[in-house]
This record gives sequence, C-alpha cells and structure tokens, in this order.
Amino acid sequence: MAIVEVTIAPLGTGSPSVSRYVAECHKVLAQEEGVAYQLTPMSTIIEGDLDRILTVIRKMHEVPFAAGAMRVSTSIKIDDRRDKVSTMAGKLQSVKEKL
Repeated sequence: MAIVEVTIAPLGTGSPSVSRYVAECHKVLAQEEGVAYQLTPMSTIIEGDLDRILTVIRKMHEVPFAAGAMRVSTSIKIDDRRDKVSTMAGKLQSVKEKL
C-alpha cells in the first residue's frame, strides 16, 4: 500500500485563490473507491494501491483544465513501503508513540 502526497495548482487563473479548484478535485477523489484520503492545508494525502492512486491523480489533474485553467502544476510525493503495510494512521501513531 502506498501513501501519496499530491498538490494540484492551476496557474495563471487571474486569482491567487485556488480553493475552488481544490474543492472540485476533492469531488473527483470522493467518488473513487479503494482509496482513503486526507485534505491538509497544503496538499492532499492519498492511501491505497499505487496504480489506483496514480489513476485518480490523473483525473484530478484534469479538473483545473476543465474549469478553464490553461496551465496546471501537479506535484507528487510517493511513500511506497514494501516490507510491511503502511497507513496514514500508522505513520502518525508511530511518531506519537515516540513523543
């Protein structure tokens, strides 16, 4: 199972605000099965099968274009652990235990 951080930012929209684009991306994400996700103030964290996540991110990447953006920058950070199952909650718990 992979944990992926994604940030999708439309460029050149005429406004510094991107919350409406983020909301539309999350509507796409909410319709997908087989992935868990968490919205954060700076990005979105998605948990699940890596191939599935990348397919979902591709759909999300198209959202700003569909809303009129002419340029979109998408950043992806992948944590793909193969020695044991890793989850968002598990990673947080591991740190909390050490505090």
